[in-house]
Amino acid sequence: MAGGVIATGSGGEQDFPAKLTLQVFICTAIAAFGGLMFGYDIGISGGVTGMDDFLLKFFPNVYVKKNHAHENNYCKFDDEYLQLFTSSLYLAAIVASGGASLMCKKYGRKPTMQAASIFFFIGAILNVSAMNLPMLILGRLFLGAGVGCGNQAVPLFITEISPPKFRGGLNICFQLLITVGILVANCVNYFTSNIKNYGWRISLGGAAVPAVILLVGSFAIVETPTSLIERGKKEKGLKTLKRIRGVDDVQKEFEEMVRATEVANQIKHPFRELMKKPSIPPMICGTIIHVFQQFTGINVVMFYAPVLFQTMGFGSSASLLSAVITGTVNSLSTVIAIFTVDKAGRKKLLVFGALICMVAQCTIGVILKKYLTETSKVPNSIAKVVVLLICVYVNGFAWSWGPLGWLISSEVFPLETRTSGYFFAVATNMLCTFIIAQAFLSMLCHMRAYIYFFFAAWLIVMSIFVMAMLPETKGVPLDEMVEKVWKKHWFWKSFFKSSDIERPKAMVQLEHQEKPNH
Repeated sequence: MAGGVIATGSGGEQDFPAKLTLQVFICTAIAAFGGLMFGYDIGISGGVTGMDDFLLKFFPNVYVKKNHAHENNYCKFDDEYLQLFTSSLYLAAIVASGGASLMCKKYGRKPTMQAASIFFFIGAILNVSAMNLPMLILGRLFLGAGVGCGNQAVPLFITEISPPKFRGGLNICFQLLITVGILVANCVNYFTSNIKNYGWRISLGGAAVPAVILLVGSFAIVETPTSLIERGKKEKGLKTLKRIRGVDDVQKEFEEMVRATEVANQIKHPFRELMKKPSIPPMICGTIIHVFQQFTGINVVMFYAPVLFQTMGFGSSASLLSAVITGTVNSLSTVIAIFTVDKAGRKKLLVFGALICMVAQCTIGVILKKYLTETSKVPNSIAKVVVLLICVYVNGFAWSWGPLGWLISSEVFPLETRTSGYFFAVATNMLCTFIIAQAFLSMLCHMRAYIYFFFAAWLIVMSIFVMAMLPETKGVPLDEMVEKVWKKHWFWKSFFKSSDIERPKAMVQLEHQEKPNH
C-alpha cells in the first residue's frame, strides 16, 4: 500500500514518520470528487444561462434583451431572477454547512461526504426535470445543500489524513477537481448548446455523475484517525493511522492526536469557544481569506465567462469555446500549486498570484473602457487579447488564491474548534460567493469596465494583509499549529497571553495521566 516517499524529521517541518501511501492517494482522489461537484455547478450555471432555449423557458425577458439589436452591452443579462438561479445555491450551502459542521463532529467526515453526494444527486434530478422556475430553484437549493456539506467535509478529510509534509499538495487536489469540474461543464455546454429544446437539460443533469461517483467511492475510503479518536474509537483510529501512514511507528503521532482530542472534548460548546480571545487569530485568518478569495473576482469570470464573452460580441458557440479555453488553463495551472505549495509555502504563492491577477484585471479594464461601448462590439483582434488576459488572470488565481483559501482555513484551527471554525470559513465563502453572484450582473450594468478596477483594488488590500498578518503554515503538524505558528507571530501572539496558562495546564494534566494501553 505504501508509496515510495517517506517523511521523517523534527522541528516545525515534520515530527512524525510517514509514507505517502496508496491508501492516502485513493482516499484523496475519491473525496476530491466533492470538489468536482462544486466545480461542475460553477461551470454549468454560466453556460446554460447563455442558451436561448433555457432563457426562453425560464427567463423570457432576458432572452428578449439579449437578442435586441440596440440593447446595452453591459446590461443585457441584468435580471434578478437569472441572478437568483445562480446565487440561490449558495444560500442553501451556508445553511447546510452549519449542519455539516455538527455532523462532521458527531458522525465523522465520511458520512458527511455521503450526505453531500445524496443532496447533490437529488438537486441534479430536480433540475434536469424542471418544468418551471420554482422547481428549478428548488433543485438549486438541493445542489447547494450538497455543496455546503461537501465543502465542509472534504478539505477537512484530506487535511487530516495527509502527512504534514505533503498536506498542502494533497489538499489542493480538492481545488484541482473543482477546476476539472468547471472544464468538464464548459465542454458539456459547448456540445449541448447546439441541441435544440433539451440541450440545457443534459448539461444540468450531468451534475448527477460526480455525485454518484462520490457516493459509491465513499464506501471504499477510511474515516480519518482524528475523527475516530474524537468519537472514542481509539483502537480503530490507531489501526487506520498505521494503514494510511504505511509505517508501524505511529505511536508518537497517535498520542499527540489523543492528547489533542482529550483537550478538545473538554470543550462542550465549540462555537462559544470561537468567541474567546485565543480563537480570534485563526478565526480571522481562516475566514477573511475566503472573503478575499471571492473578491479576487474569480467567480465573476467562471460563473459568467460565456456571458462576458457574449457581451464583447462573441457568438454563443464562440463564447462557450472561450470558456473551455479558460477552464483548461484553470485546471492545468492548479497542478502548479500541488508541486510548489509545500516547497515555496503559502504566503509567497498568495502574494505573487495576487499581483498577476491585479495586472490582468487592470489591463482588461483599460481595454474594455476604450473599446466596449454600450452598443458596439469589441474588434475581433482586441477580443482575443481580452481572452488571453483572462487566461493570464485565471492562471495567477489557479495556483494561489483558488486552492490556498481552502487549504489554509482547513489547517489553522486547533482540533477543539476545527469543525466549528471551518464552518465559519465555508459559510463566509458561500456568503461572499452569493453576494458576488447575485450582484455581478447589476454591477456590470452600472460599473461597466470599472468593475475590473474594483476587483483589482481588492487584490492590493489582500496582498498587504497576507504579507503582514498571515502566518506561514507550511509543514507544521496540525496539532502543533497553536504553539509553532500563532504564539510566534509578531501580532497574533498577544492574543495568547491569557491562554498560555490555560491550555498548557490542561496538556500537562493529561501528560501525567496514565497512558491508555493499546
